[in-house]
Amino acid sequence: MNAISERRSIRAYRKQPVTKEQFDVLLKAARESPSARNAQPWHFSVVQNPAIFAEINAEAAKNLNKDVGDIFYGAPAAIFLSCETGSRWGRTDCGIAVQTIALAAHSTGLGSVILGMPEAAFAGPNGNRLNKLLKFPDSYTYAVAIALGVPAGTKEAHSLEPGRVDFID
Repeated sequence: MNAISERRSIRAYRKQPVTKEQFDVLLKAARESPSARNAQPWHFSVVQNPAIFAEINAEAAKNLNKDVGDIFYGAPAAIFLSCETGSRWGRTDCGIAVQTIALAAHSTGLGSVILGMPEAAFAGPNGNRLNKLLKFPDSYTYAVAIALGVPAGTKEAHSLEPGRVDFID
């Protein structure tokens, strides 16, 4: 519960790289995530190359036809999750895995932010080229991404909005 309560979406990072040992912890945690029927329909692509971030960022901006800023928030690393195209529960399972990565990152002193914006890059005309660039397996498609790094700051917890829960008898 502490990790859930204390974790924040970090949008500013130090230039310090994520270590192999930290990636090992994060990827072990992700791969231990539950999945429907234990299908494990995911693939993890670890990226630390600023040129790849810039290319995905530019594709997202082009496909959305607007300036999107830095969709990776200056993070030195990101993990892209792809899943089997047509997998009934693949995107849900990847969502579970990415949240597990976020909690594991917090436990190792890393910050993270789960990213929705890269989807625009992969949904555009160059999506297949990006799939290959990130070494997604054949017949896999982008599901979700998470930026990672040493936080350059933090923020206050968000408020818990009242009226968002109903108990149905």
